Amino acid sequence: MAVEEVQSESGDVSVSAGLSESADSLGVQRYPVAPGYRVNVRSGPGTNYRLIKVLPYGSRVPINCQKPGEWVSGPYGTSNLWDNIANGQFIADAYVNTGSDGYVTIRCS
Repeated sequence: MAVEEVQSESGDVSVSAGLSESADSLGVQRYPVAPGYRVNVRSGPGTNYRLIKVLPYGSRVPINCQKPGEWVSGPYGTSNLWDNIANGQFIADAYVNTGSDGYVTIRCS
């Protein structure tokens, strides 16, 4: 089990640009990332995958599909689910308020 190295409000991390808002205009459901956290976006479902970017505070993300991977503890519990938020981009579900402890969409292939 891992604790994903996300930064809370007191941490210093350079933050890349947020996700495109075009998904909102298409009626895609977006889920809030835990308040007070900058969450790492990785190239696969685990902390050993390459860090792509860091989401800014207050981010909301679409979940295209979900995939099991490394177990991670976060503000919403401990889970091995990882959420695909864009092509080749995953975040630990333990940092996303989906309202569920399980899958909320299809499994990634």
